[in-house]
Amino acid sequence: MEDALTSDRSESLSSSSSWCFSSAGFRNTRDSKGVLVLPMMHSVVRLLWAATCFSWSSAIYNCQHDDRAGPALRYLLQPPQQVITSQRGANATLPCMLRVRPKNYRVKWTRLEPDPERRGVEHIILITNGAQHRGYDEALAPRASLRAAHSLDASLRITGLTLDDGGRYRCELVNGLEDESVTVTLELVGVVFPYQNSNGRYQFTYQEARQACEGQDGKLATYQQLYKAWTEGLDWCNAGWIEDGTVHYPIIDSREPCGGKLLPPGIRSYGARDKGKERFDAFCFTSAVKGQVFFIKGRMSFQEAGASCKAQGSEVARVGQLYAAWRFSWLDRCDGGWLEDGSVRFPITAARPLCGGLSHPGVRSLGFPDKELRVYGVYCYRPT
Repeated sequence: MEDALTSDRSESLSSSSSWCFSSAGFRNTRDSKGVLVLPMMHSVVRLLWAATCFSWSSAIYNCQHDDRAGPALRYLLQPPQQVITSQRGANATLPCMLRVRPKNYRVKWTRLEPDPERRGVEHIILITNGAQHRGYDEALAPRASLRAAHSLDASLRITGLTLDDGGRYRCELVNGLEDESVTVTLELVGVVFPYQNSNGRYQFTYQEARQACEGQDGKLATYQQLYKAWTEGLDWCNAGWIEDGTVHYPIIDSREPCGGKLLPPGIRSYGARDKGKERFDAFCFTSAVKGQVFFIKGRMSFQEAGASCKAQGSEVARVGQLYAAWRFSWLDRCDGGWLEDGSVRFPITAARPLCGGLSHPGVRSLGFPDKELRVYGVYCYRPT
């Protein structure tokens, strides 16, 4: 993914936390999510180990979702697809089918709160009695409607998907004492990128990390998005916030500064951290953009770069927009260019020796040069 041509990948682990895994004498395994899991050990040893390894309290972090089977459905059918995949700007239909129609009933569509601290909170999107429906959610209701392809169809249609629309949705049939529901996940296709600002690593509280991602046309990634990015090759040795307030970093090539060579590849985890006090980097997620990212060649300062984009009816591209163009439009350019945050980067889809010297595709980073430097061109974004 993002690769610094300078030595940006700093050590994320202290030598003491590396010692915890390498010298404890236990064999580590990895679960199906790529998260490191520790074997059983004597309770006294566990206490001593936990006291020493303070930063690895969440090495057994698991993404917590309630996947337990509920009671047998009488009025609703299980969705033919429980995961619906789409991308930003597109439309999606979340299936919900009635087996039979009770005499008096309502169907309520809600979006489930992803923040574990607010687990159980529901955001009502709309409620229907089969004849008419009423919208509630200010952000979703104007873009949400029922498909109503036939009398038993209560599927939810959402148009113009945004980054905030991904997540879990519940279709609930309300029928007195016989309420029942099914859950569907809307998964946005996109790309995860690690993000630091010009001040270097570990500058963001949780809220600042959220704002930083939003400022670069993204949002904090979910654990599932980070895990998928890891399976696709994301290797980053700096810990970063994700959406649920936990801190992780993905490792493909085990190495000494990143937990030690003895640890298998996986998602290294710090678990839940103090959102207001502790500082880390951010893992941001973005999806397709409704516009064009293009490069203007030249040797210009940061200010001149902005003027060049403006003259073309566009603006300096944000980091997330460059990543989206690299992922979805296969933008490949071996020229460093200014971006909105003052960084210089370039996208490579076909790795070659003279374009960063790395063997895999990615968005290469040249850091945050002096804005008066006249060396680079600029990447612009023109919305459509």
